Amino acid sequence: MELWLFLLRWIHFLAGITWIGLLYYFNFVQTPFFAEAEPAVRSAAIQKLVPRALWWFRWGAMATFIAGILLYIHYLVQSGAAGFYTTAYAWAITLGGTLGTVMFLNVWLVIWPNQQVVIASATQAAKGGQALPEAANCGRRAALTSRTNVVFSIPMLFYMGARHLTGFGEATTQGMLGLVVLGGAIIAAVEANALVGLQGDTKKPLDSVSGALWSGFILTAVFYLLFLVLF
Repeated sequence: MELWLFLLRWIHFLAGITWIGLLYYFNFVQTPFFAEAEPAVRSAAIQKLVPRALWWFRWGAMATFIAGILLYIHYLVQSGAAGFYTTAYAWAITLGGTLGTVMFLNVWLVIWPNQQVVIASATQAAKGGQALPEAANCGRRAALTSRTNVVFSIPMLFYMGARHLTGFGEATTQGMLGLVVLGGAIIAAVEANALVGLQGDTKKPLDSVSGALWSGFILTAVFYLLFLVLF
């Protein structure tokens, strides 16, 4: 059992580094490069480089998610639901896991399908055909969702290390309910901002790397304050 848990944690960390590393590469390196690159260079990269990077990106997300779920189930079964959810640490891990799950779903259900359209459009245009008319909107949706994953990644990583935090008390019924309602509403609002519409004032922070980073740090602080108040 000890070896099994060690392997699960190792896979979770290794796959997570792969996934989040590529998330930051896409947002901090590739997107600014594409904004400055010549159309021919950008087209070649979309056809040949992006699909390879996206393969490691989405399967890294898959491996991270599966290993994380198995670890979570193990600790839940080991402590029992009553014992597990009465600790603030369990709720911190649950919050981090919820953010990671939303990010995972964004990868597979939003970013990857939309990027497939962008790749198909670039390939078709390179062969002398017409670019797909929906490619621009698909690219924008993928970009907004990817930047939202950057925002989520900061509190997600913070609460994945919550075992080392002290100062939180035991979880009460009111505290648990408050976190579920308030925390869930915050996550839903941030996610809806990525999935509804393509322009708007609330999307402006996602249009820059600094805006996404600051949003992530602010979101982390908001969740931390929630824990201080509720637990």
